[in-house]
Amino acid sequence: MSSNKRGSVWLAVSGLVVNEDGKWLVVMKKYGGLKGKWSLPAGFVEQDETADEAVLREIKEETGISCELKGMIGLRTGVINGEISDNMILFLLTPKAHQQIKVEENELYDVKFIAPEELTELDEASVLLKYFTNISSREAKPLIGGINPGNQFGYTAYKLFL
Repeated sequence: MSSNKRGSVWLAVSGLVVNEDGKWLVVMKKYGGLKGKWSLPAGFVEQDETADEAVLREIKEETGISCELKGMIGLRTGVINGEISDNMILFLLTPKAHQQIKVEENELYDVKFIAPEELTELDEASVLLKYFTNISSREAKPLIGGINPGNQFGYTAYKLFL
């Protein structure tokens, strides 16, 4: 997708998917700044979805893995070339039981569950992945739904992570 379609403010999502063995679901991208690097599954929020819906969709599309959302764990924000506000919300998830990985071959070279301690040793691990391996606590802010801030706003979806 071109930067013109996204405008000058981008909102992406990424998911740290941790399985029952403590291994992380990582993808190796075929394009962009993370080409040839292991990173978290990620993608852009579409106009008709909330960020938490987007991360579930993106992980399923890229890896074939359906997940359960545990909560929000962080925000990565930056400015590209002084022109584009690039923002990514990071979520913590667990995979639903007994699924096979399906690599989205147009976007990815590979998808694997890898132990975080192994990722620290890999030159191909992204900076964000390596940073995550050094954080001892990954407490997630849980999703709070069922809130209506008032009909005057016209929300068709409204959720908090607090």
